Amino acid sequence: MKLELNDQQKMIQNMVKEFAEKEIAPIAAELDQKEEYPTKILEKMAKLGLLGAIIPTEYGGAGLDTISYATIIEEISRKCASTGVITSVHNSLVSWPIMKYGTEEQKKKYLPILAKGEKIGAFAGTEPNAGSDLGAMQTSAVLKGNKYIINGDKTFITSGSEAGIIVLFAVTDKSAGPKGISAFIAESDMNGYKVGSIYEKLGINASKTSELIFEDMEVPKENLLSKEGEGFKIALSTLDGGRIGIAAQAVGIAQAALDESIEYSKQRQQFGRPLAKFQAIQWMIADIATRIEASRYLVYNAAYVKDEGGRFSKEAAMAKLFASETAMEAVVKGVQIHGGYGYTKEYTVERLFRDAKITEIYEGTSEVQRMVIASNLLG
Repeated sequence: MKLELNDQQKMIQNMVKEFAEKEIAPIAAELDQKEEYPTKILEKMAKLGLLGAIIPTEYGGAGLDTISYATIIEEISRKCASTGVITSVHNSLVSWPIMKYGTEEQKKKYLPILAKGEKIGAFAGTEPNAGSDLGAMQTSAVLKGNKYIINGDKTFITSGSEAGIIVLFAVTDKSAGPKGISAFIAESDMNGYKVGSIYEKLGINASKTSELIFEDMEVPKENLLSKEGEGFKIALSTLDGGRIGIAAQAVGIAQAALDESIEYSKQRQQFGRPLAKFQAIQWMIADIATRIEASRYLVYNAAYVKDEGGRFSKEAAMAKLFASETAMEAVVKGVQIHGGYGYTKEYTVERLFRDAKITEIYEGTSEVQRMVIASNLLG
């Protein structure tokens, strides 16, 4: 493939870049400090079509390709990683599985709401004892009449306390293992739905991460996504696409760290000359820049394979693995370049340092990504 954005993709990238610089950058540090959900930013993003980026136009979305979507997540995350992950989950983990596996009635009901940002989406798979091992989940769903009665707990749910539409996974057949898991479209106003603890976190503090508790929650039978027993397959395929979004988020964080490091190294004087004149600093910047370019191309490649309709599990895992580890390297070196100032909240690189780590953990840890890559190569 030609790893170059076409005119439309460049236009979208530039539009989002300008929006992020004007609307997000000035308040990102404050949102982080106050741990404030970026509601007003999301409302503005919805008007630009960014919350419905991948949703087809017939359902009110922008109908963009995955490469364009990746540039959106990168540019948003470059200024605020919290807003980046909210946008990624809303699109990749909620809108996409409804698009892929939903009935026409489900698509008509939920996709326009998601595209307009009238309700934010959440993906409820992880449980206290079922993180990397989704097949171990215990949340149960029992069909009684025309409703499923769902009981259980979910944890580490991005936007859990703010979401109105939730793609939820529960066990409908305990004897079938992973093949007994099913997927549902739940709504936060359904009987038995409850938000539990909201976590205090190291980073991405403007993104609310919470528990969700279901106590005899009533979900209409018609909200079953696909068929009973298809949930595990839906979860894995959805996470493949979600990893492209998180990889793009990691690239955005890394690029921000590089931007900050270049600017600081040109301004900061030591021993009578700018830091940028020292070879040790030059080499750190060169290493970061090289890894970022490689990460970005891995993201574009995974997005390209997805858009071409091919199997992209390996490509998405490679992009997420490499980009997330690049983000960590970039922020560590960024703090080092800033010296003592990099350890203070006065400089952006400190927030980037805290935000970067989660990209190596959520939507599959780096260890899980290596398992996925190896299984694709070795069979």
